[in-house]
Amino acid sequence: MQLKKLKTETSNRASANLDQLNALQIATLMNRQDALVPRAVRRVLPQVAEAIDLIARQLARGGRLIYVGTGTSGRIGALDAVEIPPTFGVDTRTVQFVIAGGESALARATEASEDDSAMGRRDLAVKRLRRSDVVVGIAASGRTPYTLGALDYARKKGAATIAVVCNRGSEMARHATVAIEVDVGPELLTGSTRLKAGTAEKLVCNMLSTGAMARLGYIYGNLMVNVRPSNKKLLERSVSIIEHLAQVDRDVAIAALRSAGMSVPHALVMLKADVSKRDAARRLRSKRGIVRHALND
Repeated sequence: MQLKKLKTETSNRASANLDQLNALQIATLMNRQDALVPRAVRRVLPQVAEAIDLIARQLARGGRLIYVGTGTSGRIGALDAVEIPPTFGVDTRTVQFVIAGGESALARATEASEDDSAMGRRDLAVKRLRRSDVVVGIAASGRTPYTLGALDYARKKGAATIAVVCNRGSEMARHATVAIEVDVGPELLTGSTRLKAGTAEKLVCNMLSTGAMARLGYIYGNLMVNVRPSNKKLLERSVSIIEHLAQVDRDVAIAALRSAGMSVPHALVMLKADVSKRDAARRLRSKRGIVRHALND
């Protein structure tokens, strides 16, 4: 597919005189364009939901969620991946990322690497894919060779595949179990897909990971009960969660958290089920660490 035929590469009439606008006019125009992104995402919510369920099924089988991308798309995948362990308390291996150019590409652009489909296959091969894994390829254009190579490799290994792109009828969609094609239209700055396309990708990744973790029970209500109190802010959040869910005062919440070895799930089960730390640990082990399930034991 010729790049100039992609909608994300066409010129946006609304910003034809962008270089002649003042600062407020630029900000206003960008805000109007950005407001189009949630509407575009709304149109593909059925596909997003299908992808959420697919990810949850794969993770429940002991698989991993692996984001793959280049440039902005790769960094968005990396951003989502590294936030999952502290938010949901899962192992760091559960959600991973692969970016063209390696981790150094997070800080410095390596555009040439995105043209190498063989590199995409090799980089993903390092992960030793299993059939229980799910690979999410992210690319605004929907035709990035590196990401296509990675998706092809994943399919050959029997892993589930998801494509997150910003052009309809994309090549990547044909290489994926589930395709999420968010039509955000032309960018304000022609071809700069770090703008609306990048925003759309971030919104979708938010839904995929948060939705899958919610489906798997790594939250309680809308609270991060598996949060790790690794700094002052997270300690305060942990205490607040225990206070709220166990209906106890701050001193009791702090004492329970300390008694539980600074584990929010253990503290919650101890308080809400009125059991010992040992019994709380047993319940959580038998229920894969899911607080709600452990409380129903």
